[in-house]
Amino acid sequence: MKAVLCTAYGPIDGLIYTELPEPEATGSQVVIKAKAVGVNYPDGLLVQGLYQAKPELPFIPGMEMAGTVESVGPEVKHLRPGMRVVATAGTGAFVQKGIFAEAQCIPLPDDISDADACALMCGFGTSHHALKQRGLLKPGETLVVAGAAGATGLAAVEIGKALGANVIAIASTDAKRDAARAAGADHVIGYDNLKDALRELAGKKGVDVVFDPVGGDTFDTLVRTMGRHGRYLVVGFAAGRIPQLSVNLALVKEFCLVGVFWGAFTQHEPAVYAENVRELFGWHRDGKVKPLISARRPLSEAPQVLTQLMERGVSGKIVLEP
Repeated sequence: MKAVLCTAYGPIDGLIYTELPEPEATGSQVVIKAKAVGVNYPDGLLVQGLYQAKPELPFIPGMEMAGTVESVGPEVKHLRPGMRVVATAGTGAFVQKGIFAEAQCIPLPDDISDADACALMCGFGTSHHALKQRGLLKPGETLVVAGAAGATGLAAVEIGKALGANVIAIASTDAKRDAARAAGADHVIGYDNLKDALRELAGKKGVDVVFDPVGGDTFDTLVRTMGRHGRYLVVGFAAGRIPQLSVNLALVKEFCLVGVFWGAFTQHEPAVYAENVRELFGWHRDGKVKPLISARRPLSEAPQVLTQLMERGVSGKIVLEP
């Protein structure tokens, strides 16, 4: 069985494409034959040793896998061989056959493809949780999405529209701005003259909710556009620099800085997470959200895909097909 293995924390090109023994399900475990494997920004941080968690070496990276249940352990209650599922975990997905706990697996309806299922997990799941539970986004409010052409950014645009917001998308190139526009953004702008552009679009009232997976200089600008009772969602730091806040801005503008950590949310609030997944699946069925699968690449190219993702060279979602 082929797998991508991280044997030491360091550069992404140090990942090894290798042969591993076939997994065997024990207890409440499930073996999934992968049809699609999602690639996410945290995967790149993890293998470089830059993430909050550091798994014991060696480990298989990858947070999400969709495919068919091949075998189940004796304590599995609800899944059986042949069922289509999507699974999420901190690691273990960059492989032809993954082993997951039954609790980490969600049955898939027939109308959701394996690739879309992967996109609806970490990418859409993060944006959904951010805007719904953390941002409390309301119909008619103004939502600004930074990094709007990435997997979480495009998801935030679509979910923002599904929740009834006026969405302003920020993206760095014409192609990325076209992707954000196609996702339904009401206004699409670049990073040049960002503060002036947002003042013109948001008016004196300011911005209600900011979705920011970028950080760096973008954060420094966006915090000055916040409106009273606004919510600034800290999602990530793709720009590389973790910014600092002059807290007098929060005092004067009366806005909230809100952290978003989807992984912790799924563990601490499983019932709410399950309801979120049901809502996302329903929106997908109704055509309110549709992930952009920008490329499908073989499992062996995982290091190249991760490098491209870390360099912010990807619009939408790339999936690996083992």
